[in-house]
Amino acid sequence: MSDDCIFCRIVDGEIPSRTVYEDDEVLAFLDANPLSPGHTLVVPKAHHQFLSDLPADLSASVFAAVRELTPRVQRAVDAEAHTIAVNDGPAAGQEVPHLHVHVVPRFEGDGGGPIHAITGDRPDLDDDELDDIADDIRG
Repeated sequence: MSDDCIFCRIVDGEIPSRTVYEDDEVLAFLDANPLSPGHTLVVPKAHHQFLSDLPADLSASVFAAVRELTPRVQRAVDAEAHTIAVNDGPAAGQEVPHLHVHVVPRFEGDGGGPIHAITGDRPDLDDDELDDIADDIRG
């Protein structure tokens, strides 16, 4: 736990939340500043800032909870779809330094866009650049 982390304080019960799911490793609660009705945050109870910090078994538990919760959230607010998102690091928009998965219910005409709309201009990469990046990712 991190004393200065708001999500750790929610997990610890110091700050109240509208909890919608809890098991030994994961807590899920409604976002206090939702993007849409039912916007839910799924967090590991242990403090980890980045996805790469999570042990594999804890990552599996977090995403199993996301998988279980997504249709429940969607039904609860009669949403037509949902967006699942992780802002992994400050440059990606992570405001709370505790890994969290957003389950955002989506509705026709809600004004939100697809994941492809989160950045400005897309890079114009040629085949060689794409091949180099793929090689680097493969290691």
